[in-house]
Amino acid sequence: MIDLLKTSSYDYFLPQEFIAKEPVLPRENAKMLVYDRKKDTILHKHVKDLPEILPECSIVFNDTKVVKARAYGVKSSGGKVEILLNAPLINGNFGAYIKGRVKVGSEIALSDSFKFIVKSLFDDGLREVEFYLKDKKLNTTEVFNEMDCIGHVPIPPYIKRDDNKNDEIWYQSIFAKYQGAVAAPTASLHFSSELVDKLKINYDIYTLTLHVGAGTFKGIESEDITKHKMHEEWYHLPQNTINLINSTDKILGIGTTVTRVIEDFARNGRSSGVCELFLNPFNKPIRQDYLLTNFHLPKSTLIMLVCSFIGFEKTMEIYDIAIKNNYRFYSYGDCMLVL
Repeated sequence: MIDLLKTSSYDYFLPQEFIAKEPVLPRENAKMLVYDRKKDTILHKHVKDLPEILPECSIVFNDTKVVKARAYGVKSSGGKVEILLNAPLINGNFGAYIKGRVKVGSEIALSDSFKFIVKSLFDDGLREVEFYLKDKKLNTTEVFNEMDCIGHVPIPPYIKRDDNKNDEIWYQSIFAKYQGAVAAPTASLHFSSELVDKLKINYDIYTLTLHVGAGTFKGIESEDITKHKMHEEWYHLPQNTINLINSTDKILGIGTTVTRVIEDFARNGRSSGVCELFLNPFNKPIRQDYLLTNFHLPKSTLIMLVCSFIGFEKTMEIYDIAIKNNYRFYSYGDCMLVL
């Protein structure tokens, strides 16, 4: 018997060739598996079909903007280092993941004038770093601006290739407005301006901001999922989106990031702050009605979120059907719509 408390229960086998290395273009031509919970039916559609098949609802997108969060540097000893930003810290420094041996006080040059210094080493693998341009310590906005000049698009590690110029467009949603994410809210990548204009004819569109952190790719290390400490991500809800959540209107959340913010607000009423909500079969949604999301990594918090909507057995059944029907998986892949 499957034990839903065990992380290992959420595993499945995915052949490497199903991992999308680039998106379908145009964006809305991606395939979309539609699961209707009331009818218990599955349809195979495309994202461009949304205006014809969505029930009455309001649609919420994440308007975070992905920054060039990955960079390569050189230590004073000549050793090479890779840094991936995670999120700004309260004191103005950054939390980051670093590949390469560093210690407190290590100084790494990213260009002739741009560098960072390691300030702390945390047990969870994060490092606290502070950035300088020549001798001037940089604030968050200045760091993002410098990274935009020398950094790389932080495409996920399971896309086995280097980033390129196309990723600067592909790995950014059309709603991207507020910089701060180091991973894309990937369900939003399926939407073009033309599709959104069609949706606006009959559906109200809302936004919220959640700056996706690198922790979204971090696996669950405990075998008991209830022991997992969810990564923290900063969010903000504008007043019109708060009004929507407080209403009785049906809501379609575009992606897991939107879902977690809506559900976080439904539980605590905070319009901004840090979201660390972990949705799973033992902590189900209480406000959001519908979900559009990509296909997610095995044993991840994201696949557990899908299970919180439709149950473990149905999730695994749908993933098996998606593989058999050659759906493309993960960030640049196809998607599923839960009604």
